[in-house]
Amino acid sequence: MDLGKNLVAVATAPARIGLAAADAGLDVASTALGLVKRSLGEVGTATSSNSMAHMLGLDDAIARANRLARLMADAGIVRNRAKIEATIANARAADGVDLSELLWSFAPAPRPRPVDAGDIPAFSPESTAMARELKRRGFRFVGPTTAYALMQATGMVDDHLQACWVPPAR
Repeated sequence: MDLGKNLVAVATAPARIGLAAADAGLDVASTALGLVKRSLGEVGTATSSNSMAHMLGLDDAIARANRLARLMADAGIVRNRAKIEATIANARAADGVDLSELLWSFAPAPRPRPVDAGDIPAFSPESTAMARELKRRGFRFVGPTTAYALMQATGMVDDHLQACWVPPAR
């Protein structure tokens, strides 16, 4: 996945929400973040399925229990039961929703790049509104800070420092 780039693809939206939720509470320099990115990269190709719930095998209770047990034993992902269950619940909530349109409806107006890291907020009024709407729709583990991380990862906000070599996206 190309983190921080302006992305609007509907197929990647569930994986992006999963990455932001799984990343919540992790130190950015942590090797766990690499596990999150790698695991969602592996899942990313499957997110083009028309039915996220079907893709995750949520058709019956036995399949759900087996899937959860397999995920909890998978050393290639962040094995936090609450985050795994939230990802599964979020797949259900995403089923039939145009997530790209929904998420980008909260994109703030472009603003000047921050001068230093202390100028980068942890959340914004837009991320707070996004989190509220996602929760209303049944999404879990998506607070204002997680929503803001999603906005950063998808290029909705450009928090690259002014001195950064990366050109502005929009």
